[in-house]
Amino acid sequence: MCGIVGYTGTQEAAPILLEGLKKLEYRGYDSAGIAVLNDNLLAVSKVTGRIANLCEKTADGKNCPGTVGIGHTRWATHGAPTDTNAHPHMSNDGKFAVVHNGIIENYIALREELIQKGYHFDSETDTEVIVHLIEMYYTGDLKKAVIRMSARLCGSYALGVVCTDEPEKVYVVREASPLIIGVGVGENYFASDVTALVSYTRNAIYLDDGEFAEITPETIVVFNPAGHPIIKKISRITWDVQSAEKGGYEHFMLKEIVEQPRAIKAAIAPRIKNGDIALDEAELTTEYLESVNKIVITACGSAYYAGCAGKYAMEKLCRIPVQVELASELRYNDPLIDEHTLLIVLSQSGETADTIAAMKECKKRGAKTLAVVNVVGSTIANTADYTLYTWAGPEIAVATTKGYTTQVSVLYMFALYVAKKMNRIDKEHYEKLLKILSTLPKKVQETLDMNSAIPALAKKYHNADSMFFIGRNTDYAVALEGALKMKEISYIHAESYAAGELKHGTIALIEDHQPVIALCCNESIMEKTMSNIVEVKARGAEVLAVTFKDNQKMVPLADDMIFIPKMDAIFAAAVEIVPLQLLAYYVAKENGCDIDKPKNLAKSVTVE
Repeated sequence: MCGIVGYTGTQEAAPILLEGLKKLEYRGYDSAGIAVLNDNLLAVSKVTGRIANLCEKTADGKNCPGTVGIGHTRWATHGAPTDTNAHPHMSNDGKFAVVHNGIIENYIALREELIQKGYHFDSETDTEVIVHLIEMYYTGDLKKAVIRMSARLCGSYALGVVCTDEPEKVYVVREASPLIIGVGVGENYFASDVTALVSYTRNAIYLDDGEFAEITPETIVVFNPAGHPIIKKISRITWDVQSAEKGGYEHFMLKEIVEQPRAIKAAIAPRIKNGDIALDEAELTTEYLESVNKIVITACGSAYYAGCAGKYAMEKLCRIPVQVELASELRYNDPLIDEHTLLIVLSQSGETADTIAAMKECKKRGAKTLAVVNVVGSTIANTADYTLYTWAGPEIAVATTKGYTTQVSVLYMFALYVAKKMNRIDKEHYEKLLKILSTLPKKVQETLDMNSAIPALAKKYHNADSMFFIGRNTDYAVALEGALKMKEISYIHAESYAAGELKHGTIALIEDHQPVIALCCNESIMEKTMSNIVEVKARGAEVLAVTFKDNQKMVPLADDMIFIPKMDAIFAAAVEIVPLQLLAYYVAKENGCDIDKPKNLAKSVTVE
């Protein structure tokens, strides 16, 4: 949620800022604004609603001349989405402007202090205390003012600061919120995500917590919290511009669903070398693994459901107890975690606030931490003891698709790797499962190819008031994510249930024409799930079954069917979810929903 961009160079800043903000729309926002320096004066333009409104207000930036500026998309936390509460915020004397991602936890005390000292506030935001603190501490040296301001803040923040007295400079600060500097030639940039930078540069510096930087057109100097210059590595951004564009698809979500064979291949193929799994980034010793008495997987949203799917493979192969915990609950649970616990942390962005907090709490208690994330240089990646990147590429749609399937695929690979390392699997079985794992990209492509009827099914089911997703074991894990996909982009109430629990209350909700999506891809318990289908059919439900192609047993039971290729259930979740993603997409399209940017949702949840 929220996004920030900044530029200093020789080109007009406003068009670059606006273009960068458009690339960050996927993060979720309800207002936007820019501030541009010109002739030692700050021009600020802010709007509620879409960036298109800001483009119209500024004539695509032509009304805001100047070669230095900062921009922001806001997702309201403190104060309603209004022009006044939108960023950038200015100091009372008009010298400073600030953009901010994150939350300042002690802003109330700071606000009261600043009001007592004569500063007046125009907005309801926590951010405005930042710009007034800078004004209060400024005595002609912006760097010192930034250091003193940062020392007063508690919470998370990525900041961009400009000052009329230093018209070529932009200062940036990071604490528990992503911030990346783009390195150019005669011009430099910053942003909260590489997607805002790749059109202009492929060279990036990733700031760590507590660091800040002074950026001019020709120089970038990074400082530690004490203000001493430090040397930072320049990384190469491998994502191309085309990866962040729709590529001819109507929506980013559909493009990203179709990209999943490639994304899964990118996640697993480079880690299979000479017929074996090589996890060079997470070389856990056998001695350490033998000391682990449980694995805890923690995450939020779809990443949590990816953990639920991975749990089955991990327990079955490694024979180690696995708990899957919501990060927002784990952080407050006084968890029973110690040096004999391996904590696996899942996050697409690597910046999920609750997950970061849960991770830090478990590290305090002695747990080793393994992160599975997509974004290089993210907070979770940098904080973890070990990191496995999913290499899924940028995911623009708010509802995750390839982020989920690549996380599940990496968890499968890790489970198989650990099972072999601990001698919990024989050579023949290992080689068989590794072969199955290697075919996941092909199986997903086959699934995409064999489900051309899903748009027609969406026309049938899109008017439903609610949907139930049922399954058992691994099928139930997939049902959790399938229901979430449906509700978050189509706004249809959707719930998932373990099919065996229907008789314990849920079946009371079944009535005539109630859509029930029944997942039947686990052969070991398929007969049980078929019995549950008979139960709901007897009460008037219309059943849409997800099962193997040519599964004749399901024909007399289901009203409609969608398919996946036949495969071992242990690795099926990464394939089985794909038709449910498509179903959710086409139902949402039928309902005229804003598929890539669902209401009230944000891509990267960087606040609690």
